[in-house]
Amino acid sequence: MDIGNSIRQARKARGLTLEELALQVGTDTGNLSRLERGKQGVSRELLARIMLALGLSLGEASAEPSNVTIATQPGRLFRYPVVSAVEAGGWVEAVQPYEPGAEDSFELTDYQARGPAFWLRVSGDSMTSPSPPSIPEGHLILVDTGLVPTPGDLVVAKLDNENTATFKRLVSDAGQLYLKPLNPSYRMIPIDGNCRLIGVVKEAKVKL
Repeated sequence: MDIGNSIRQARKARGLTLEELALQVGTDTGNLSRLERGKQGVSRELLARIMLALGLSLGEASAEPSNVTIATQPGRLFRYPVVSAVEAGGWVEAVQPYEPGAEDSFELTDYQARGPAFWLRVSGDSMTSPSPPSIPEGHLILVDTGLVPTPGDLVVAKLDNENTATFKRLVSDAGQLYLKPLNPSYRMIPIDGNCRLIGVVKEAKVKL
């Protein structure tokens, strides 16, 4: 069985969607989908994260020759700033809430954003879940402001009565939109003109 098939079967056996696995390993669903279909190589670092998340070893995933190749490095990397929750809230008012070069740090990714993008560090446990996806405190999430949020997406929003941005899942129930925490201990927040959606979360990773 080739690597792509092994990854797809292990992912389904664990009940993970492409989106959930992509968030766990810090890539996007397009990369995973192409990998599972044997259409694209990935970096050794990313492949190792995927194997770890699925409980696989490289040996058992490649018992037969495969047309999936391991790339030595990503073909292209993109650099996005790491901002605070306060700064993230400012992205609803302006594309760049501070002067270029004023950012404290940047992170690299192979994801090419559709619009201005930034990394935000998760605080609190409202997005920590006993089942995947779970994005605990301390993780970095990549927010693409060029995508239109739709129900089911993980989003960053700015509530009118708060200075900071909040990270939740956008859901719809009987035509009503809500911001839903992944942690079942927290309540959903109804959207009734009280917030603005900043962008869609495309990646999550642990900053070592």
